[in-house]
Formats: sequence, C-alpha cells, structure tokens
Amino acid sequence: MRTTRIRLAAGAVVLALALAACSGGGDGDESADGSATGSGGGAIRVAVTDPVQLIPGRQSIAFDFNMAVWAPLTWIDDAGELSYVAADSVESEDGTTWTITLKDGWTFHDGTPVTAQSYVDAWNAVAYGPNAWENSGQLANIVGYDDLNPAEGEPTTTEMSGLAVVDDTTFTVTLTGPDGQFPMQLSQAQTAFYPMPESAFDDFDAYNVHPVGNGPFEVETDYAENEEMTVTAYADYQGPAPTVDAITFVPYTDTTTAYTDVQAGNIDVAGVPVARQTQASADFGDRLYTFEAAGISYLGLPLWDARYSDVRVRQAISMAIDRDTINDVIYGGLFTPATALTPAVEAGTPEGICAEYCEYDPEGAKALLEEAGGFDGTIDIYFPGGSGLDELYTAIANQLRQNLGVDAVATPSTDWAEFADKRTAGDIAGPFFSRWGALYPSQQNTLRAFYVEGGGCPNCIPYYEPEVTDLIAAADAEVDADAAAEAYAAVQERILEDFPAPPLFFETYSYVVSDRVAELPTSAVGNPTYTQVVLAEGA
Repeated sequence: MRTTRIRLAAGAVVLALALAACSGGGDGDESADGSATGSGGGAIRVAVTDPVQLIPGRQSIAFDFNMAVWAPLTWIDDAGELSYVAADSVESEDGTTWTITLKDGWTFHDGTPVTAQSYVDAWNAVAYGPNAWENSGQLANIVGYDDLNPAEGEPTTTEMSGLAVVDDTTFTVTLTGPDGQFPMQLSQAQTAFYPMPESAFDDFDAYNVHPVGNGPFEVETDYAENEEMTVTAYADYQGPAPTVDAITFVPYTDTTTAYTDVQAGNIDVAGVPVARQTQASADFGDRLYTFEAAGISYLGLPLWDARYSDVRVRQAISMAIDRDTINDVIYGGLFTPATALTPAVEAGTPEGICAEYCEYDPEGAKALLEEAGGFDGTIDIYFPGGSGLDELYTAIANQLRQNLGVDAVATPSTDWAEFADKRTAGDIAGPFFSRWGALYPSQQNTLRAFYVEGGGCPNCIPYYEPEVTDLIAAADAEVDADAAAEAYAAVQERILEDFPAPPLFFETYSYVVSDRVAELPTSAVGNPTYTQVVLAEGA
C-alpha cells in the first residue's frame, strides 16, 4: 500500500519570517508547491460538501474551490517551506508594520487588474462587522479591526486604519503588535486574505453565485444548491500553470456514497469517511493517500462543573484512555496518539511534552482519581450526532467506566448545529468533542484557537488564563525560528500545569482516488492540491 505521509520540517516554516523576508518561489517553470508546471490536459471530478457560501471571506467548507479560483499571497508547501504566489515580497523591520508588494501584471478573471486597492477593499469588507462574514476573525490583529467591530452599536467607519495603499502594487499592514507568523497567515487556507474585483462590491449575493477570482481556474457554471460546479483553467493566469484543464466539484450529503462512487469510477477523489478508514487500504491499495495534517483532537472538559476542578481528575481521565487501541480499531492506524497540545506538523511542537498524562496507565489513572476524592455522578460524553463519531466516544466512555470505576456514557446531539450551540453556550454537563484543524501550520493558530478567548473555537477548551494569553503573544512576537519554538513550548508547559483537557490525536486527512489519478499532491494544509493533480497516462 502506498500511504503518503507528509510531515513539515520543524523550523522550516519560519524561514520566511525573517523581518526582511526573502523572495522566492511561485515563478517560472516551478509551481508554488514545488511541482512542475504546464497543463497536462484532462479534467477531474472531486467530492465535496455543498458549500452554500463561496466568497472567500464567508466560506467555511469551500476551501478546495477557493484554492482553485483564487491565488494566495503566499504558499506553504508540504515541506513547510513558504514561498510567494501573488506577492513579490512581504517585509517588515519591526514585525508590526508589514509592506506587501504584489507581482505586476495579474488580472482577475473579468480582465480587470489585481491591485493593492483590491486587497484593501476586500479585507475591509470581510472585517466590517455588520457584514457578519464568517472569516472576519482572521483579520482581527490588524489595527482598526475593533473600529469595524465595536462592542456596542454600529461602526462609524468602513475602513481599518491599519491598511494603507502606497501604489498600485504596494500596500502596508499595521498589526496591533509584532507578529513573526504574519507571512504564514497570508497563505492558501486563510481565505479572508484573498482579493476581490471591484465588481464584487456591487452585489455580494450575485458574486457568491458566480465568483470572480485571481487564481488558476475561473468559474464556468453558476453556483446552485447541491448542483455540480465546474471551473476551467484561466488562460491569463500569471502564476504556476495547473496540470489539469478543468475541475468539477460534485456535492454529496453522504461521504460513504462518495467513497463508493470513487470505487465505481464515477468521481476521481473523495475523503475517507470514518466508517471506511479501517478498510480503505484493502479497498484501494496504493490509491489511498494519507496526509499528516495540522489537526488535533481533544476531549473537552466542562471546567464550569466543580467535579472537574481538580487537576488530578482531569489527568486521570486522560491516563484512562487507550489512544493506541482506539487508533488501531477505529482509525485503522491512520492517526497518531497526541503527545503535545499542538499537532506534530506545526513547527517546533514539543512532542512528548504531555509525558505520562498522555500515556495509557489504567492503574495510575484510578489511583490518581481516588487521590482526588473520586468522582460523583455520571461522566456523560457529548458529541455531534451524524458525524461518524459514535464509535470513538462510545469507546472512550467504555474505557473510563472500566478503568476508573465510574458511570460513563456517550450521548450524541441531534446534529452539528445543536452541538455547536450548546458548546458555545457552555450548556454541557460532561466531556465533549473538541478539535481544531489549523489553517496554517503554526502553533500560533492552534494555541490561539483553543486557549485565547475569541481565538476561533469558542469553548472548545474553556480555559482562558491571562498569563497564557500573554505567553502566546510573546511567542507570536518572536521572528527567529528557534526562539519562537522555545516560546511556544513555554506556553505548552504553562498550560500543562493546569491540564485543562486531554489531547487525543494528531490527525491525518485521508483520500481515495480513481485509477485515472496517478498522483495526488498536497501542501501544508493537508488537503489535496487539485490544481496540480497528475492524471494517469491516457486518462
């Protein structure tokens, strides 16, 4: 079986964070992800969830579509190397004010030029509070964001003061403080940083139906709910040429159906549903791809409940979970038991820092719980129903019951919306589903999401300590790779003193392909790079 595992080189992602950022990549005969360019012809059909929202500032599940229709300023490849795509350089002398210079000659698919104003206008629209766009928070560290999102009342301005156009190809970005990770934030999965043409601002609803981007593919057909959508190679694209001529995104409501449609040759690429992970290798052989990703799962704990207030209770729960067996039985060995608070692929992650508290030790767990005075009542684990997670949380409940001698059950919500509402409100009586898939491979993204209030994942881990927030900010300010790694490790050491929630797994993203696909490339994001798919000869 060919299982492709991708690991980002520790420290490599920070190479472009030097304050006088070096220019490189994205030009000539090499693609932004390092692969050869030149259209090989042909088309592919890929399974997706119906996106509803396609606008970069709004989308939450249309990443693959967005990364085909738009080009990012920077790109992080599967080795963790940062290069430039639409940007010619991203530079700063202090880590706070950044100058972004664009490559000249780029156009949107409607033929209009891509300018510095295109970015400034788009970012202001995303950040403008009354628009209530889903990806607004990606821009929260730009000076003036708070003015567009006042705590009370309507904003009195429509523009962030931290953005300034210098000329057609240059603009500056002033942040609320030094941030050595900023060039990474401009990379492919942070879609709030994509530009929009002037025509978009006339009617955003119409723009969502037929988006116009600056990327390698242009929209061929209008978006209609639950209908296929095709994009074709844009002839005047100034970046790396795609290796296919067209991509059709095929919406599915059932991931298992998509999986069997790949087997039947009806589509070319689909993600592997949890229920098929143990058999995917047997079903597809070397047509199974597993990409190590910047995702991590935790068992969230209701820290508002006094029964979980003793750190020894929290540690005992973690030690009672047999991650290795769960990984083998449920995930077919495709995941990795977590040993730190951030995914292993994020540069500088101190693997092993969780030590004995992330190791399976049922006897030690039971002794620790008894030392803490035991547990009163039932441990009722709550998770989103209909997401293929039943086996995981049932297994965890069984292990807690057997190893700790407590009542433990797993209860699904009706659907994702119900679960999300309850978790955000803190209306949960027991442990719960908690995970984050980082949009760029930096500890910053994961630590902010979980441990900074308003950082991206509300109540995923309801632990918001001012000291931790300050430590994260100090780590963000480091621009040297080694110094940043040490600073983020210090953040993790401080969090582990309180051990607010057990980390479970470093995640992988798995895909299966039809026999028409010879190579399925990836990047730092962990999902396929569809623009660079290599088709089999004669496909």
